[in-house]
Amino acid sequence: MAVTVAEVAAFLHAPVIGSADVGGALLRDLVDDSRTLCPGDAYVALPGRRWHGLDFQDQAAAAGAVVAVSDRPSAVLPTVVVADPRAVVGPLAAWFHRVPSKEVRVFGVTGTNGKTSTAHFIDAGLAAAGEATGLISGVRIRGPNWDVVPVRTTPEAATLQRTLAHFHRQGVTACAMEVSSHAVHQHRVDGTGFRAMAFTNLSHDHLDYHGTMESYYATKATMFGADRTQLAVINIDDAHGARLAANTTPTTWTCSTMSPGADVYADSITCSEAGSTFTAHTPHGTARVRLQTLGPHQIANAILALTSVIADGVDLAAAADGISTLTGVPGRCEPVHAGQPFTAIVDYMHNTAGQHALLPYLRSMATGRLILVIGATGGRDRSKHRPLGQVAATYADVVIVTDESPGDEDPAALRADVLDGARHANHARVLEEPDRHRALELAVSTARAGDVVVVAGRGSDRVQRYGRHESHFSDHAHLHHVIAAANGC
Repeated sequence: MAVTVAEVAAFLHAPVIGSADVGGALLRDLVDDSRTLCPGDAYVALPGRRWHGLDFQDQAAAAGAVVAVSDRPSAVLPTVVVADPRAVVGPLAAWFHRVPSKEVRVFGVTGTNGKTSTAHFIDAGLAAAGEATGLISGVRIRGPNWDVVPVRTTPEAATLQRTLAHFHRQGVTACAMEVSSHAVHQHRVDGTGFRAMAFTNLSHDHLDYHGTMESYYATKATMFGADRTQLAVINIDDAHGARLAANTTPTTWTCSTMSPGADVYADSITCSEAGSTFTAHTPHGTARVRLQTLGPHQIANAILALTSVIADGVDLAAAADGISTLTGVPGRCEPVHAGQPFTAIVDYMHNTAGQHALLPYLRSMATGRLILVIGATGGRDRSKHRPLGQVAATYADVVIVTDESPGDEDPAALRADVLDGARHANHARVLEEPDRHRALELAVSTARAGDVVVVAGRGSDRVQRYGRHESHFSDHAHLHHVIAAANGC
């Protein structure tokens, strides 16, 4: 569908300011990043917390942008001016790309912890049932002829609709997608119709952005109206999930690892160093699931994923088999094997709920000590920092506090908060090493046979930020290198 500037302006009920003869120009795409613009694009200049898209208008014009869409006129480009560009770009991009979510069934996953793993489980279950799948997660965007590492958990609206449109053109029939609370609040998923929306849990996180837990919950809850999704799939083991399930308007499926009263529940649960097994009881019969992913928390994620796909009519046995084939999720309790006599794990746990879910399991794996490398990311809720350190040191024998990605914050102040919490636990040996690579070397040099070394907080993130300086840093790659070097490889 060829779309003109005039048609975009008409869709937005807004004037084009700055040129009288641009209306007939055909647009190639809608793009919100001046660095990826091509000639013939419309530049969607969004306001942000640090920058406004129009701060890069000269680059956009030099790249060949035809027009801008923003909340004020550009000095160098004709501009369709709207009051709130974030509120309109999702529906605009969906319309521009012929509403791809009408053709591709989109399975959303929202909540605090477990979104990434649940999305990957959904993808595996759908693929095993014969669906041509796409995946949009915080660690990977993957589809036919498309496999990239994302910038954020949920893409900006223009990127999201372009991705879904590409999936449709390539024959994708179903897509699993993480939906963050930031994305909901910033209208990134507006214009996307969801076949199902799954809720994992809600715990203390992102309050630097949302302010209160009630506001955080309310943002998530907006995704469970009939105007957003056809099916609601909710983990009722979580108190916020139980509250949500009592107030949803779409067809609702509940799931649980504790309550046989849920629509789908798991029992006969076992968990070991090799994975977990459970029996899923559903309205369509029972199925045995054998998870290769590590940690008891993955059982809740897997049962939520299984419920999501069978609620859509996907064959139970095929979905269970598919979920059982998933060997791992990047940065989620991900083992590192480099010939060492101890266990090494990289995990994203970045809040106390994640710690309580995983650290007892990791503690049980250790016949020796639990050695934990931890820090705090800058630009987040500072009230989390001391509790992170305290919970870490409650379970671990050795806690090494280091930098994660300080951003614009003082790295020493971030470490001081975590150190204070860790020392308050009065249990573990607590060390400080600001340099993350040296912190990994310290952990490995300390480890002996039977120990478990865990590098926490960043998961699969590959960029470390100090102010405006960014450098590549993969916890998995660096930990593997450090272990191999220590082994003389």
